[in-house]
Amino acid sequence: MAREYVENRDGGYYMIGSRVSLESVICLFLDGASPETIVDEFPTLSLEQVYGAITFYLADRAKIDAYLTESEGLWEEARKNQTPIPRPLRERLERARRELTSHA
Repeated sequence: MAREYVENRDGGYYMIGSRVSLESVICLFLDGASPETIVDEFPTLSLEQVYGAITFYLADRAKIDAYLTESEGLWEEARKNQTPIPRPLRERLERARRELTSHA
């Protein structure tokens, strides 16, 4: 009996029982990350789930590649339409980040 690891939820692909997107896993895989490294990046996933995601991708590569291309286009469009963070807020965020990292 084949087990399923990926589901289509709200128009996107996600790991079943997780908030991790298939895109997150596959982008690392395509960048050369091993399944073990991907598990290190997403500790809520098991090694079996990561292999399941890779198998899902390889079984229908053309369809998932088209989905990834469309998704990247949507992200790029969102980035173009994003309004810049006002300078006072950006400075407060940078100051808070410095304080956090100095206490670590």
